[in-house]
Amino acid sequence: MKVYDFPASPNCRKVRAVAYELDLPLEFVNVQIFKGESHTPPFLARNPNGRVPVLEEGDFMLWESNAILGYLASKKSTPSLVPAGARERAEVDRWLFWQLAHVGPAIAKVAFERVVKPMTGQGAVDQAAVDAGTRDFRQHTGALEASLGSKEYVAGRLSIADFALASFYSLAVPSGLGVTDFPRVDAWLGRMLARDSMKRALADAQAAMSR
Repeated sequence: MKVYDFPASPNCRKVRAVAYELDLPLEFVNVQIFKGESHTPPFLARNPNGRVPVLEEGDFMLWESNAILGYLASKKSTPSLVPAGARERAEVDRWLFWQLAHVGPAIAKVAFERVVKPMTGQGAVDQAAVDAGTRDFRQHTGALEASLGSKEYVAGRLSIADFALASFYSLAVPSGLGVTDFPRVDAWLGRMLARDSMKRALADAQAAMSR
């Protein structure tokens, strides 16, 4: 299996983290998104949306990062990152959708203004966008804080949802968004970032940004 990605992207780092957690032998093909490589005809033939990551297995092409997480988890039952029970799986799906719809866009909005714009020379920071993203981030993180309760992981036990969320939350601190006001989230994120799989994915991200 090949994965076309840009390691610094949180949507790509989640795929790498799950692959590392499951010890799956993936071949990663770097796509320089800031140089327009995701909009070339060969890449658009793999994903007409022009976005990374894309998984390729023979003639099977799969895009959308959370769909890729589910597919990778189906490849290996030990350790299981997707529960078999309908309700337990729905709980995992709930957090995957929540990441895509709510906290992911909030973090991405601030990261674009504070990290991507200065790095790529795309103009001045839009403080109104930062303020809106920060407000949404705190609101959504408050919801995660309340939902965690006494659980170690968002769906009860470790799942692909934890990697999807942690990959975005790992972008929060460099973007000036902290979680120290949310002790349960802070503790959960600490557990996730301490995993070797997440450390490897974050090291890949850092290496990609230093090229």
